[in-house]
Amino acid sequence: MIISQVIWLSACANLSYYAQAVDGHFNVLRRSQPISTIIARPETDQKLKHSLSKIVQLREFASRELKLPDNFSYTSYADLERPYVVWNVFASPELSTRLKEWCFVQVGCVNYRGFFSQTKAEQYAEDLRNEGYDVYVGGIRAYSTLGWFSDPVLNTFIGYSEMNLARLIFHELAHQVVYVPGDSAFNESFATAVEHEGVRRWFISNGTAFQQAELSSRQEREAVFTGLVLRHRKQLQEMFHSDISDIEKRTQKTHIYEGLYKEFLRLKADKAEFSSYDQWFAQPLNNALLATVSIYTQLLPAFQAILVQHDKDMERFFDTVTKISKLPKKERNLVLQKAVEGNQEWMIVER
Repeated sequence: MIISQVIWLSACANLSYYAQAVDGHFNVLRRSQPISTIIARPETDQKLKHSLSKIVQLREFASRELKLPDNFSYTSYADLERPYVVWNVFASPELSTRLKEWCFVQVGCVNYRGFFSQTKAEQYAEDLRNEGYDVYVGGIRAYSTLGWFSDPVLNTFIGYSEMNLARLIFHELAHQVVYVPGDSAFNESFATAVEHEGVRRWFISNGTAFQQAELSSRQEREAVFTGLVLRHRKQLQEMFHSDISDIEKRTQKTHIYEGLYKEFLRLKADKAEFSSYDQWFAQPLNNALLATVSIYTQLLPAFQAILVQHDKDMERFFDTVTKISKLPKKERNLVLQKAVEGNQEWMIVER
């Protein structure tokens, strides 16, 4: 899963948090060099040259074929000498599937708090655990500044396969097209829809039949995995909202997570390719971890339906999503619900 992030000034953050965010981001920019310069150097590692050359092709395709922003994002490269660019802390109450929110200038409220230091992220996570939260700390390989800066290609993801490089570039650039402050599910689901369509088109134009089949297989696995997680998350939601005691809720919570893991094992036994999710299931399963999955897929069917309604014309799709994004959240969600149900009334937003 490609995760996009923004770490920026929090309206209620303390000075040390603000300082690490600003210093961390500008350290990334200071390390950036033009990709063209790196490729031109005879001493540049050939594997790196190949990957950067592929990025150049993907970047040009994104602007030409997907109508994504044609700017300087992903035209430079930075080696941070670490595996992740940031570490994000997600937290959810013990008996709730709702993620805790932190509010930031420009980007609104988001469901995570990011740190350029793993140590500081873990320390903050421990404080939240001591307050009774379910907590998940995730290493993040890329983040977006929504076009405020020219985001560089990073060593944290340069080793990705061609498929994953395409997914990441298209996803992150989509955030520069539409971004709704305070609505992570809208933003991430939209970017995921663009990512899926973009990679599909990339392999049709530039890939082999094997790569296209591999993409289809991967998307099918992701759909099954997401469905598995969301079904159990729904069970948790219904149980948390029931009238049983907190003691009973804790017991049921344990049983639901055990059921999720057992169902995964049965799935993997039937189809060995699902072992690609071993690492995800090796983490402590809790409310915060499950909630991160829904952020990126919760509204995906609605955006895919709108894209189809526009004959997969990206410019028309972006124009409509931009209009939807300007609606109050309640109206916005109603339009998206009608779209996924195939109700043509949602198209009133275009008038």
